[in-house]
Amino acid sequence: MRTWRLPADVDTDQLAPGHTMKHGLDVIARHCLEAVRPDFAADVQPGDVIVAGANFGIGSSREQAAGVLVHLGVATVIAPSFAGLYFRNAFNLGLLLLTCPRAGEIDDGTSLQFDARAGRVTLADGRMLPTEPIPGFLLDMVDAGGLLPQLQKRLAREHP
Repeated sequence: MRTWRLPADVDTDQLAPGHTMKHGLDVIARHCLEAVRPDFAADVQPGDVIVAGANFGIGSSREQAAGVLVHLGVATVIAPSFAGLYFRNAFNLGLLLLTCPRAGEIDDGTSLQFDARAGRVTLADGRMLPTEPIPGFLLDMVDAGGLLPQLQKRLAREHP
């Protein structure tokens, strides 16, 4: 797992550039964060973690800005704050966001572990950084892969 450090105010156009929006996630993914981290799209691996500054996901409400990170296999985004619409889109699509006021203490390439249910990020040097609590229903949604898969599983249980 690699940790990718990003600045504050990463907007939805940097995550899912407007010139790619007529294409599917596979094309959008090739351009994800190219204006901020040109190496990101080519080098990100499933399970990698993004650590960003405040206001991650500001801008438009385009769902693809969260969907592209799911498509690329990003395990979580850790930041001091998130744009409200981005926050909800991310959970609806199964992307875990961890609000961590001390995210600035995490450097690029830092090895870490996270436990969303316990509300903490643990760095390789043993430091534990608290994260804000996430309601259980949102964590369950992430575990299911997003809102749609969660509803499909629920319907399958209720109407076999």
